[in-house]
Amino acid sequence: MTNVTSVTNKDYQLRSFIKLKVNDYISLLKPRVMSLSIFTSIVGMIIAPGSLDLLTSFLVILAITIGSGASGALNMWYERDTDALMARTKDRVLPRKRISPLGALVYGTVLAIFSVCLLYYVSNLLAASLLALTIFYYIFVYTIWLKKRTPQNIVIGGAAGAFPPLIGWASVSGSLSLEILLLFLLIFLWTPPHFWALALYQSDDYKKAGIPMMPIVVGDKKTVTMIILYSFTLLPVTMMMSYYYSIFFAISSAVLGISFIYLALNLRTFLGEGQMFVKKAQTLFYFSIIYLFNIFAILLIDNLMWNIV
Repeated sequence: MTNVTSVTNKDYQLRSFIKLKVNDYISLLKPRVMSLSIFTSIVGMIIAPGSLDLLTSFLVILAITIGSGASGALNMWYERDTDALMARTKDRVLPRKRISPLGALVYGTVLAIFSVCLLYYVSNLLAASLLALTIFYYIFVYTIWLKKRTPQNIVIGGAAGAFPPLIGWASVSGSLSLEILLLFLLIFLWTPPHFWALALYQSDDYKKAGIPMMPIVVGDKKTVTMIILYSFTLLPVTMMMSYYYSIFFAISSAVLGISFIYLALNLRTFLGEGQMFVKKAQTLFYFSIIYLFNIFAILLIDNLMWNIV
């Protein structure tokens, strides 16, 4: 009886250890960040001219998912020492030494190569090249070159987050067009105010890590001014996109754009008001996530409406 209990306990411990390791390696992929890339790439696939069969579509999405996760793993490998200094990231698996740096590097590299090869095999060279460019840009241009060198890090580096819908579109159509490039531009312009709003109330964290985010370098007032300016650029881009979609998209995106501008302007009125300013910055940050998600959701609904008509 004792031997049976001992074997059962060892079996349970082994399963628990394996489950913990699997969860650790999944966390390296940055699932929350990855989910947005997957969603925008799927929308890019759906609105693109042409179609793919169900199996090919699944494999394309799988390749993009793996590529996005690989970027996250390599980013966390490179920034493991920086992450250890920030309250927001200190509990990640690498700072806590639950995965070795070499293990994370090999894991991310293998996934990156596999994702590009898979996308090329099931889709086309353009889509695979865009995925490879996205991974390269995120790791080498944004993470290694820009992030600790310039407060414009998120402005230039934001292109990495704007590539997924292009990849989805290219995987179906084998080409690019002005329509999908406008969507790329929208994400590119959305990225700075989104991250600067976060930096306004996480500036101490960024300062500890030596990351020159805009509020640290130019102060809150100038950062808020830049957030306002960028928020105003989103509206004309969505209005230009309306040429390709219905009045439903035009009205819905305009409401979202005006709301974004209002929250950005409202932020200015609370400058210097301590905790209230922090709350307004948090509101803008979370709304910016809702804004982008809803723009893409509206595109899906609009596409469905056109297909029904």
